[in-house]
Amino acid sequence: MKKIKDSTVGWGVIGVGNVCEVKSAPAMQLIDGSALVAVMRRDGPKARDYAERHGVPKWYQDADELINDPDVNAVYIATPPNAHAELTKKAAMAGKPVYVEKPMARTYQECQEMVESCKNAGVPLFVAYYRRALPNFLKIKELVENGAIGEIRHVNIRMIQPLDPNREVDPEVNWRVDPGIAGGGYFFDLASHQLDFLDFLFGPIARAKGISRNQAGLYPAEDIVTAAFEFENGVMGTGVWCFTGAAVSKEESTVIIGSKGQISYPSFGDAYVILETDEGGRQRFDFELPKHIQHPLIESIVKELLGEGRCPSTGETAQRTNLVMEQIVGAEY
Repeated sequence: MKKIKDSTVGWGVIGVGNVCEVKSAPAMQLIDGSALVAVMRRDGPKARDYAERHGVPKWYQDADELINDPDVNAVYIATPPNAHAELTKKAAMAGKPVYVEKPMARTYQECQEMVESCKNAGVPLFVAYYRRALPNFLKIKELVENGAIGEIRHVNIRMIQPLDPNREVDPEVNWRVDPGIAGGGYFFDLASHQLDFLDFLFGPIARAKGISRNQAGLYPAEDIVTAAFEFENGVMGTGVWCFTGAAVSKEESTVIIGSKGQISYPSFGDAYVILETDEGGRQRFDFELPKHIQHPLIESIVKELLGEGRCPSTGETAQRTNLVMEQIVGAEY
């Protein structure tokens, strides 16, 4: 697989929107062996504004120009999901490694095409499931692998959110509720992180079923999803995601149940892990997260591209999450 020949990964970013303000792209300027050399938005003035505010040497309003820039030797695609497949294929054809935002694409088929394109071009493909590299989630993995709660029996995800009056429900304004752009609704946007981490923790999900509905009728995408799934290793799982609940019902938690205890944690917001066992009682572990939340994962990508390490989130792992989500919402194959 192709690695970066130079001593520096020169990033070009396509789609410098909100996710690139703090979460991701600024970290590319802080990591050893990494530099942010060019950014692109279809709105040229906004691309120039981003470049000027963040000290980026070049800006474009055409993705092809950025991809073909000789100073760009790795491409970060931070657009909505509907553009991920096409842009990944273009970057791969140009011989440049790809880092793409989550969810990886709108459909499992698009994910497969992306993986195949990068494989044929001999370039690596990474996906922004950055929880795989954060300290709180690594602590969960450590506890599970060290047998802190014994044999794992079951995992349950609960996510109940009230409708935010400040959140646009018009798909013309908010692409996250337009399945044609996002692949689904907030389930695809948020549950993808939760399910991907469980893949990292337990391995692939062997089968999944679910029911999804649009109960409130506020936007085209599903607004409630229930699921049951089983991992290849025999661990069982269930989940419920509701995005139009009451404020008093607001909840976001995952509980892993074992033969000797349980681990509970939030996937969003506060960074803590609670361990409860029959013998040891209750322990809480609190963590400070990096300012640029994708920093640890991007650092692992840079190290892999320079031949010094491995990134835990790849196209091969991320496409499994898309497959599971489609099985849950009832897509046909």
